[in-house]
Amino acid sequence: MEIYTKDSLIARLKEIREIGWIENRRTNNVGGIGNTLEDLLGIEENNLPIPNAAEWELKCQRAETSSLLTLFHMEPSPRALKWVPTIFLKKYGWPHATLNEQSFRQTITGMNRSDRGFKVVVDREARKILISFDSDYIDPRHTNWKSSVFERTGTLEELHPQPYWGFDDIFHKAGTKLHNCFYILANTKREGGKLYFAYNKILMLKKFDLEGFLEGIERGNIYVDFDARTNHNHGTKFRIKPSAFPILYDEVVEI
Repeated sequence: MEIYTKDSLIARLKEIREIGWIENRRTNNVGGIGNTLEDLLGIEENNLPIPNAAEWELKCQRAETSSLLTLFHMEPSPRALKWVPTIFLKKYGWPHATLNEQSFRQTITGMNRSDRGFKVVVDREARKILISFDSDYIDPRHTNWKSSVFERTGTLEELHPQPYWGFDDIFHKAGTKLHNCFYILANTKREGGKLYFAYNKILMLKKFDLEGFLEGIERGNIYVDFDARTNHNHGTKFRIKPSAFPILYDEVVEI
């Protein structure tokens, strides 16, 4: 494995950028864009061997993608209530489209309420990120579901208590997942039945920024993603629009 200093890594990334279009080296791997770059750098996975420095990672993304990036998994508090399987799924769930199970799938943010009335709320005074429910925002096509929620819960009022994530918990979790990183955006093309990448944009991102994370929720760039059904909970995830990824860091340097 190659060992780099930050300066030598930057120099090598510039060299790769100058090459232009590079053929995908992992044709049977959906992560070919990152794996090809790792091969070019001579490293394994996405951990960068930079001695005598804080931990760094390599993140690579298609420049043209709109798919959300998963930041980390984290269940809401109070965890003793087991919010997703015990309350959301049983009391607010709806029939799965193809399986004989209940489902609770919501990808929600702080910009607007979902069609089932859910929203993420940032409460800076209480230092909490909360999930809010307002039945006035339920789309008319979900009228039957709205009635079933009332039958199961006896109310259509705000959630009580509200599930939440404390700011300190988020900061700690993010600190273990969102290391300093080199964030590479690559363009893609197909030619002659082959896939090619051009690693055109290089960003150096340092120090997780909690305020940037909170503003990302409020501005609709960061989402809370619930994905549960009766027999399986895929976990609660925080996800982000790829273009907004740099807002998570205090220092952003374009190479």
